[in-house]
Amino acid sequence: MANIKTAISLQETLFEQVEALAHELNVSRSRLLALALEDFIRRYQNQKLLEQINSAYDDAPDPGEQIRLRQMRHQQRRIVEGEW
Repeated sequence: MANIKTAISLQETLFEQVEALAHELNVSRSRLLALALEDFIRRYQNQKLLEQINSAYDDAPDPGEQIRLRQMRHQQRRIVEGEW
C-alpha cells in the first residue's frame, strides 16, 4: 500500500505528548499518528454500526404486526394447552 505524506498542525502540548509516547513505544511519530487514526476510525465505524443495529431493533411493530403477534400467541397457547 502506498504511503502519502501530509502535514498537520498540532498544539504544542499535544505534539510534546505525541513525541514522548512515540519515543516510549519506540515508533515514529508518523506510525503513532497512523495507529491513532486507525483506532479512531474503527471506533467511529463501530459506533455507527451500533446505532444502525439499535435503530433496527428500536422499530416497534405497527398495528397490523401487533394483531398478528396476538394471533400467533393465541394459536401457540391453544397448541400447547392441547398437548398437555
